[in-house]
Amino acid sequence: MMREHTELYIDGAWHAPIQESFLELTDPATGKEHVRAVLGGEADIDAAVAAAERAFVSYSRTTPQERIALLERILVEFDKRAEDLAQAVVDEVGAPRALARGVHVPTGRSQIVTAIEVLRTYAFTEMRGETRIRKEPLGVAALITPWNFPILQPVGKTVSALAAGCTVVLKPAEATPSPTFILAEIMEAAGVPAGVFNLVNGLGSVVGPRLSSHPGVGVISFTGSLPTATRVSIAAAPTAKRVVSELGGKSPHILMPDGDVDVAVETALNWLMATTGQLCSAPSRTLVPRERRDAFLSALVPAVEAIRVGDPRDEDTTMGPLVSAEQWDTVQGYIRAGLDEGARLVTGGPGRPPGREEGHFARPTVFADVDNAMTIAREEIFGPVMSVIAYDTVDEAVEIANDSPFGLAAYVTGEDLEAATAVAERMRVGYVLINDAEFDWSAPWGGYKQSGNGREFGPDGMAEYLETKVIRG
Repeated sequence: MMREHTELYIDGAWHAPIQESFLELTDPATGKEHVRAVLGGEADIDAAVAAAERAFVSYSRTTPQERIALLERILVEFDKRAEDLAQAVVDEVGAPRALARGVHVPTGRSQIVTAIEVLRTYAFTEMRGETRIRKEPLGVAALITPWNFPILQPVGKTVSALAAGCTVVLKPAEATPSPTFILAEIMEAAGVPAGVFNLVNGLGSVVGPRLSSHPGVGVISFTGSLPTATRVSIAAAPTAKRVVSELGGKSPHILMPDGDVDVAVETALNWLMATTGQLCSAPSRTLVPRERRDAFLSALVPAVEAIRVGDPRDEDTTMGPLVSAEQWDTVQGYIRAGLDEGARLVTGGPGRPPGREEGHFARPTVFADVDNAMTIAREEIFGPVMSVIAYDTVDEAVEIANDSPFGLAAYVTGEDLEAATAVAERMRVGYVLINDAEFDWSAPWGGYKQSGNGREFGPDGMAEYLETKVIRG
C-alpha cells in the first residue's frame, strides 16, 4: 500500500507547502516505491517558526500542571496510534515487526511518561539565600531527527521541549517520514495549541540551513552525523543559539577475563544484529582476551548464522534489511575494506543473503583478527558488521576501547561486578551497559568527543531547553 503525505502541519492546521514538491521512497524489503511525502522549503520553515514564536508567548507561561495535562492527553492519543506507528517503522526502516512493537513504540511512549514524571517534581525555581534562581524556557526549539529511530527521537525531543515550556518546529529525516506525520496527527488529536508543535518535512540540504540559522529559533537539538552537525553548528553560530547534538559512535564491548561468553554473545545480538547494525550505540568492536578468542567465536558464530534475515513483516524474521540502497552500498564498501586490510572473515561477507535478491538485505558479518587501526574498527558502519579484537591485559582493552574519535556508548561483560564497574568508569563514553543490563530510557543520553554534546531523556534532556535567570531583590 502506498503511503501519501501531502501536507505539512503548521500553526495547528495542515497546509500544502508554498512550493509543492514530493519525495518518493522505496520499501527496504522490496525496493519498490511505497511512500510519497511532501517536501517543504525555506518559506515553510519561516511560517513554522513564526507560528512557534507567536505560540511561545502564551505557552511559555503555562504551569507545569497545565503541561502535565497536555502530555497526558498526548499519551492517550499515542496509545491509540501505537500499531500505526509500529507498522510505519516496519515499512520504512525495515525493522522486524517484533522490534517495532517491542522497542520502537515502547521507547517513544516511555519518553512521554518520563516527561510527565519529571514535571511533577522538577524545581523550576529555587532560593539560594536571598537569591532566586529560575529555569525558564529558551524559546522556539528546532528539532532535527534521524531515520533509524523515527519514533523515539522525534517523540523524545518534542516532549522534552514541550515539558520545558518551549514551542517546537520538527524536521524529521526525509527517509522515514511517516511516524512523524502520525505524531503530528497525535498532537492535533490531543489538542496541542496552534503553533506549539509544527512539522516541516523537507530535504536536509534545503530546510536544514534555514532552520539552523533562523533568528527566531532559540535552541537546536540535532541527532545525526558529525559532518551535518558541523554545518548545523556553523549556521547557528551567528545567532549564538544553543546546539545540542547526539552524533555517531563506534562502541566498544569488553569481554572481561571472567566474563560469561553467552552474555557477551547476547549483547552482540541484541544491540548490533537485531537492528541490522543501524544503531549509533551498536557494540561493533568486541574486545576479548586473546586466550578466550576462539571460545568466544565458537559461541558467537552459530548464533549469528542462526539469525533469520528476511521480510520485516514475517513474524519469524529476526533481522530486517538496511534502510536504503545507498546504505547497502555503504555497508558493502566497509566489508570489502575489512577484507582488503587483512581482517579474517569468520562469517557473512559481501552480497545479499541467499534467497534475498530484492531489497536491501545484508549478511550478518563477523571479522576476527581485527586491528584497531583498520577502517572497520574506526569508522561507524551502520550495518550488521562486527569486529573482534584480541587483547592481552585489561589495561590494554581499556586503551583500545578509548582509542576512538567517538565516545557515545560502551559495554562490559564480567562476573566480578566491581571490576567491571571500574572498567566502565575508565571508558570515555556517555553510557555503559554492564552484562547486557536493561536500558534506562530516563537516564541522560549523549556522548563524549565526536559523539556530540549535551544530553537527552529525563530531567537532563528537559534542562537543555531551559535557560537560567537570577533575580535578586
